[in-house]
Amino acid sequence: MPNKINIAIDGHSSCGKGTLAKNIAKELGYMFIDSGAMYRAVTLYLLENEISLDEVEQNPGLLLDIDIDFRLDPMKGFYNTFLNGESVEGEIRGMRVSKWVSEVSAVKQIREFLVNKQKHMGAEKGVVMDGRDIGTVVFPDAELKIFMTAEPMVRAKRRYLELKSNNVAADLQEIYENVLHRDRFDSTREISPLMQAPDAIVLNNTEMTREEQARIALTWAKGVIMAS
Repeated sequence: MPNKINIAIDGHSSCGKGTLAKNIAKELGYMFIDSGAMYRAVTLYLLENEISLDEVEQNPGLLLDIDIDFRLDPMKGFYNTFLNGESVEGEIRGMRVSKWVSEVSAVKQIREFLVNKQKHMGAEKGVVMDGRDIGTVVFPDAELKIFMTAEPMVRAKRRYLELKSNNVAADLQEIYENVLHRDRFDSTREISPLMQAPDAIVLNNTEMTREEQARIALTWAKGVIMAS
């Protein structure tokens, strides 16, 4: 049996990192971990409990009440995000959370809390994880690193269609502005900024279908696995 590897997928917001990661994990029989969903779940928890970022910085112990896990829905074939035992997949994808998740993700105490969880999840290998700092911070030794990007308006339109398909109210201009804001914020934050790892392969999917990008990424993954 081939050795298992860890696959890190980083990139800009709304460029399909999660979809690609899920497809690769399913094809290889690996565990999929959506690190972005973890930050979104923390954001939702703070909003619901009216906890400010200042409070978290002063008392990181508040985060110990947060439990996040992913469960595969065998009927629908995708993973749901659970926060303290409750499915929050729909709630964490809305604009209420999207407006704040970059600011929440920039807090040192929150990043340390979640990065420790993520490192533990990938300790046994066989993990596909997507996010902003997976190849640079969480899995710097990942055998395959992919950096994804696409034109901002293309990403905004994809996000808009995704929300509409889930019956979530959405405004394309608002989403586009949020995409630009998150690009700037994620790339310039002091703690674990979004950046391409030196050994990452760039995948620009502006003009690619989901099937095309999955086929390319799987070819890369299988090549690394065979060589390991």
